[in-house]
Amino acid sequence: MSVLKNPLFIICCIAFWVNQAIERAWEIYIPWVHAYLDDLLAMPVIFGITLQIFRWIHPLKAKFRFSKKQLIIGWIYFSLIFEVFLPSRSDIYTADPWDVVCYGIGTIAFYIFINNPSITEK
Repeated sequence: MSVLKNPLFIICCIAFWVNQAIERAWEIYIPWVHAYLDDLLAMPVIFGITLQIFRWIHPLKAKFRFSKKQLIIGWIYFSLIFEVFLPSRSDIYTADPWDVVCYGIGTIAFYIFINNPSITEK
């Protein structure tokens, strides 16, 4: 199955889009959703898009998957950029350790439900 057809990937993308539409178009902010939903959805969406691109260009094609080490490095990198580097340089970013937890949960969900090698594609 293509990453772009994976149910969890699709749900994460739609949930992100709906949340952004509600916040930006109607200016409705639900505190916990506003604070953490995007962080929870970020890793499945970002890793999912990246995995699909790799599957288009990598010799293994649909059998390609990210290793645990690659995902952990990605999670750490994303956490450092958005929770340490950017908040230290700009007032529009806020460091929040719970965001790092959400990134971690999203990474685990990606690993379990999306990062599987596809056996149906050639």
